[in-house]
Amino acid sequence: MSVTPHPQHTALSLAASGVPVLPLRRGKVPFGNCPACADNACDGRPNMKAPGPCRCPGVCHAWAAAATDPAVIVSPPWAAAWRRAVCVGYHPGGAGLTVVDLDDADAIAWARTALPATRTVPTTRGQHWIYRGAMASRNAVRPGVDIKSTMSYARYLGPGTGTMTALPDAVRALAVKAPAPARPLAHAATRPAGARDGECRHRTPAYLNRGIAMAEQRITEASSAVHATVYRTFLAVLSTHGRCGCLTDTHVARLFTAAQSKGETPRHCADAWTNALNRLGL
Repeated sequence: MSVTPHPQHTALSLAASGVPVLPLRRGKVPFGNCPACADNACDGRPNMKAPGPCRCPGVCHAWAAAATDPAVIVSPPWAAAWRRAVCVGYHPGGAGLTVVDLDDADAIAWARTALPATRTVPTTRGQHWIYRGAMASRNAVRPGVDIKSTMSYARYLGPGTGTMTALPDAVRALAVKAPAPARPLAHAATRPAGARDGECRHRTPAYLNRGIAMAEQRITEASSAVHATVYRTFLAVLSTHGRCGCLTDTHVARLFTAAQSKGETPRHCADAWTNALNRLGL
C-alpha cells in the first residue's frame, strides 16, 4: 500500500531540484498575509512595485514567498503552515518553467491541435502542460486556458509524463495583450516600407543593437545596488523598444546573461523583467 508523502516532504524534494515551493491550504490557496505586511506595510511588495521576492518574516504573498532554502521550509513560521497545508504550491517562473493550465476537455482538445507536446500532468478536471522557459502569466487567454509562470503559482500534482519541451512562441503569443490604440506623436517617424516585425519600427536595427550593448554594459559595470540597476535597465530598454515588436528572445537572453554574471538568479531576472512590463502596461 503506497503512502502519500507529507506536503513538507514533497516541498523539500522539489526545492532540492531548484523549484521554489509554498504551502497551500484548503481550497488550493496560499495562507493569508502575515500581520507585518498588512495594508502594504512591506513597501508595496504584495503588488510587486519593486523587484525581488517578499522579504517579510511570514508565509505570505503567495508566489513571492516561495522558497528553495530548506532552512526556510522547515523553520517557523513555515513549519506551522506545513502542518496545516493540504498540498504543495510552486512558482513555475522561479524554476524557469511555464504551466499551461487546461481546465476542461475542450481546452485539452484545443491544445492537442495548437501546441507542441510536452510534459503533461493530470489535474482534477483537466491537465497541466509544462514547458521549459518562463514568461508573463495571464489568466483566461482563451476558454478554459490559463498561463502560470512568473508572478503566479501552480499546484504540484506529481512529476507527470512525457518529455518537457522548450516554451513555444504559440504559448507566448497567448499572453500578448492587444495593443492600445496608438496616439500620434509629433516626432514619430514613418515606418519604412517593407519593415518586418523583427526590426525596430521607429529606429534602425543598429540603434537597437547599440542600445542592448549599452544596457549590458550598464549592468556588468554596476558595483552596487545590482537589483535596482537590473530593474532600471530593463525598464529603460522596454520603454524604448517594448512597444514596437523589435525585441527578440535573443536580446532578452543577452540582458538576462549580463544580470546573471553579476549574481542575479534566473528568478530575479524574470521577476524584474515582468515588473518592468507591468510598470509600462505592456
